[in-house]
Amino acid sequence: MALSDTAPRTGEGVPAPSPGPSPASPVPASRVRRRRRDRTIALAAVAPALLVVVGFMIYPVVFALYISLNTSDGADFTWVGLQNYLDLFTDPVVQQVALTNLKFLISVPLVIFVAIIVSVLLFERVRGWKFFRVICFFPSVLSTVVIGIMFRSAFGYYGPVNSVITALGGQPVQFFTETNSAIFVIVVALVWAGFGYSGMLLLSGLTAINPEVFEAAALDGAGWWARLWFVTLPNIRRILGFVFIINVLYTFTSLFGFIFVITAGGPGYSTTTLDYLVFLKAFSSNSDMGSGAALAVLLFLLIGVVTVVQAKFFKISEED
Repeated sequence: MALSDTAPRTGEGVPAPSPGPSPASPVPASRVRRRRRDRTIALAAVAPALLVVVGFMIYPVVFALYISLNTSDGADFTWVGLQNYLDLFTDPVVQQVALTNLKFLISVPLVIFVAIIVSVLLFERVRGWKFFRVICFFPSVLSTVVIGIMFRSAFGYYGPVNSVITALGGQPVQFFTETNSAIFVIVVALVWAGFGYSGMLLLSGLTAINPEVFEAAALDGAGWWARLWFVTLPNIRRILGFVFIINVLYTFTSLFGFIFVITAGGPGYSTTTLDYLVFLKAFSSNSDMGSGAALAVLLFLLIGVVTVVQAKFFKISEED
């Protein structure tokens, strides 16, 4: 039998063998040049933003770390290593200020409590809700200096608060000469200034809830309070956690304006916060920028740890 008679032929029901893999064709030079040109254009577009980030964020952080390892008056630097950090851990003023900063955390649940009330009332669209939405958010657009001056004047010895106390038969109160009363004024200022922004965040979370959830709860006989506790609040758990975190961070990092305008840290260090102490250590008459930078670095690490712990507690990064 001939070899040609036994070999399979195409066109007679037997498929022809598939050809082997062909060698990869070379990329045209024009395509390579086009890719290089696109990459160059992309890098040129990103370069300005990169320079801004490096110049205004990364470089100051690195330079602050360097300063924290020196004693400096701003002009001369003397290397001391970790001595600034060791001194801060044994400084009684730092310990007192840290405890004072913890006292201001009482403002966080108060802000959230008022924000929940405001957001729920706005969500329920009470009469005049559009007007109240603007009024409640108004304190959030005022600068810290303006708010500080307002509360400094309101609670001053001849301010309207003492006028009301006198009209009711009481004696004027020196709010800024006693530690507890001074802290009280600052906490009230923090609550008044912060509940509007927090309320808007919570309101955005409320509007994202499926209305059918409320309808099903109402059909099951749940009253207004039951729907609030078992439907509304659980559905905005992540937003509540986020609001709690940003208010805690605000308490540790952004009270400088309030303290500077309202009490200037007094009496003594009784209302001084950590961020205000950074300013005092770095720029006061007996300043040491190295010590101030070291405290700023420790504060940065503290808020980083606090943020991670809170995120884990509220499980913000996890899916339901």
